[in-house]
Amino acid sequence: MLVGQELLDKARALSNRPEDEIARGCGYVGPSGRVLRKSFYRALVEAKGYKLPSNSGSGGGGTRGRQAEFRTRVHGNGNLLIGHAYTRRLGLEPGQEFRIELHRDSGSIWLLPLDEPAAETLGGQDQDNA
Repeated sequence: MLVGQELLDKARALSNRPEDEIARGCGYVGPSGRVLRKSFYRALVEAKGYKLPSNSGSGGGGTRGRQAEFRTRVHGNGNLLIGHAYTRRLGLEPGQEFRIELHRDSGSIWLLPLDEPAAETLGGQDQDNA
């Protein structure tokens, strides 16, 4: 990845091309081949002489991505989606199966693992309703 005056010179030489091609030509490409636009733009700004706050350290916005909000909504198709952040925190693995138990009095939805025998999980209560 080019920096400083080398970056400015190369970007100027490629200025008649699309932005993605300029970034690629300057070496701002990730391991998967994706263009690293933010890194490229930051390097351009710094090469022009402007100092930007560092992304590292404890007090920065950084590039941590989205944070879990512990909120969800019912989608237009009626589905209720619980994302990766929450399943990861619970230690759930792809392919695990659950029985859904609704508790109208508290408005709760319980996910009961199907790995356990049904009589143990339910305490033998709900077998007549099956």
